[in-house]
Amino acid sequence: MNSAIRIHQYGGPEVLTLESVAVGEPAAGEVRVRHSAIGLNFIDVYQRTGLYPVAGFPQTLGMEAAGVIEAVGAGVDGFAAGDRVAYAMALGSYCNARLMGVDKLVRLPDTIDDQTAAAMMLQGMTARYLLKSSFPVQAGDAILVMAAAGGVGTLLCQWANHLGATVIGCVGSADKARLAQENGCHHTILYKEEDVAARVREITGNAGVAAAYDAVGQATLMASLDSLRPTGTFVSYGNASGPISDFNIGLLAQKGSLYLQRPTLATYIRNRELLNECAQDLFDVVQSGAVKVRIGQTYPLAEVAQAHHDLEARQTTGATLLLP
Repeated sequence: MNSAIRIHQYGGPEVLTLESVAVGEPAAGEVRVRHSAIGLNFIDVYQRTGLYPVAGFPQTLGMEAAGVIEAVGAGVDGFAAGDRVAYAMALGSYCNARLMGVDKLVRLPDTIDDQTAAAMMLQGMTARYLLKSSFPVQAGDAILVMAAAGGVGTLLCQWANHLGATVIGCVGSADKARLAQENGCHHTILYKEEDVAARVREITGNAGVAAAYDAVGQATLMASLDSLRPTGTFVSYGNASGPISDFNIGLLAQKGSLYLQRPTLATYIRNRELLNECAQDLFDVVQSGAVKVRIGQTYPLAEVAQAHHDLEARQTTGATLLLP
């Protein structure tokens, strides 16, 4: 039997339960993937709590993993049994094995191991669309990255540095500041102790940043907006501190004719062409050594509740993996 982590209601980490679930053979257009490593992301928390509702219960959580194709259903092109694969944005990864369509699957290069792949697909492709689509970063741009020591943050800072940007990272502790600096930040700000916007103005000669990438949400909204240059871009791509609500769009005018985007990775990998382009960019930058994937911690799949607790308490750094 296959082990899976499922929820039967929304709630805290305690609603995550380990259960035995049959897998079976793939139907037409499906494959069966045996997981070797599973990524943990904040979107998993949002779905567990109901901030992002799931279709129904019981529900297996998890949005990314890496492993090997065990079996292939009729009509599948481009994939075969034995292929090493990875995916992101496909609900149901908290399990040993699963059936799934191939629309989110990509084959892995031989030079990228399974744990690295599971740690980087969702977060790395997120960093890619943030830097190349939400706001196309150019050499010489100054940017602000909230949660710079987190999973997306460490990849985003390295990649932005590689593109020639001046990277300002916002973090919660001195240890996280050191980690952010090791991962491409030229300047770090301790948001609990310093006035973020004032420090950004100091660092940029009062110019402000071209873009602020914010995965924290409500708690850092004003700091991000106040750090932007005129016509700067605020990209809100997460809600770690809670969702932004009752936003007054007039603030964008008052603070310098600002742009605001609330993107999601699903939009940027919505078809095979976009997925392949996004994944290939990620593979290329990792294989070049310009971006290194840091796995901060791993947990057995059965200990997923503790992993969720630690993620929500901001006790994790880099990427977090669940191991089946």
